[in-house]
Amino acid sequence: MKALVLSGGAGTRLRPITHTSAKQLVPVANKAVLFYGLESIAAAGITDVGMIVGDTAAEIEEAVGDGSRFGLKITYIPQERPLGLAHAVLIARDYLGDDDFVMYLGDNFIVGGITDLVEEFRANRPDAQILLTRVPDPRSFGVAELDPTGQVIGLEEKPERPKSDLALVGVYLFTPLIHEAVRSIEPSWRGELEITHAIQQLIDTRADVRSTTIKGYWKDTGNVTDMLEVNRMVLESFDRRIDGEVDEATETVGRVVVEEGARIVNSRIVGPVVIAAGTVVSDSYVGPFTSVAENCRITDSELEFSIVLRDSSIRGVGRIESSLIGRHVEVTPAPSVPSAHRLVLGDHSKVQIHS
Repeated sequence: MKALVLSGGAGTRLRPITHTSAKQLVPVANKAVLFYGLESIAAAGITDVGMIVGDTAAEIEEAVGDGSRFGLKITYIPQERPLGLAHAVLIARDYLGDDDFVMYLGDNFIVGGITDLVEEFRANRPDAQILLTRVPDPRSFGVAELDPTGQVIGLEEKPERPKSDLALVGVYLFTPLIHEAVRSIEPSWRGELEITHAIQQLIDTRADVRSTTIKGYWKDTGNVTDMLEVNRMVLESFDRRIDGEVDEATETVGRVVVEEGARIVNSRIVGPVVIAAGTVVSDSYVGPFTSVAENCRITDSELEFSIVLRDSSIRGVGRIESSLIGRHVEVTPAPSVPSAHRLVLGDHSKVQIHS
């Protein structure tokens, strides 16, 4: 069994971060989202991975390499532009051959990995198996319709009037039968080859399409809100570990991780928090659910529920929260502006001004 990992896409919902960085490499708890997926694939016993790459191919290849650090063998498959998930399957045909495969969206995050799902697929070997989860607003997702017995009877891509609240999670398992279905579909109104259309083709031809509804945690980390939420959830699983330098004037509370090479001076750190090597925090407060990457400087500031990427500095700016701060960023106070009142008053006016 092989894996097909999708790591193309422009990441428009994470701009401006993704103007200069691949969305799959934005870190959660100081580790790229993509790496969590690769670790899940390796844990499921899959070693051969085809990785779809686009405009950010060079950055992805530099970060992942040949895959050996994950126990994987990576083959890169270039995609000129993102034309849909089914298009990724189409261009990976030669690599996938006649093997079963799991397709994994590189910006998705699933707690607990995919080992159980892969084992279930290997044991029963349906023609396709999809992963579903209930969402409050399914209009932004592929949506599955099930009959009373739980059988998949229909799929729609981003429907205006969803027939259920069951959204497709970004993990799919296929036998080689999917290749025939992918070749038979036409581009959607979005100009893309939709994987939902290909799976619907399997359903229409009475192929065995099964679903698993997960009750655990899943997120598509395509926007800042979801990135921060995944960061929060991952940090919740951390154990306290102080390997870096923390002076006597500093207070650390709860699950605080200070990596070797980091330095904390006269500050208060309330976990769960992770502070990476090379970072210096001084005269500051770093509050829960915050990840600070390598070689950052936080001085005379407060930071909470945020992600700070490497080589950035925050100095003297009071409180920052619910923020995603990119690489090589400088955050400093704005110069003070004298206050003034501009008035246009009619005759006989009476005005009270609080100064």
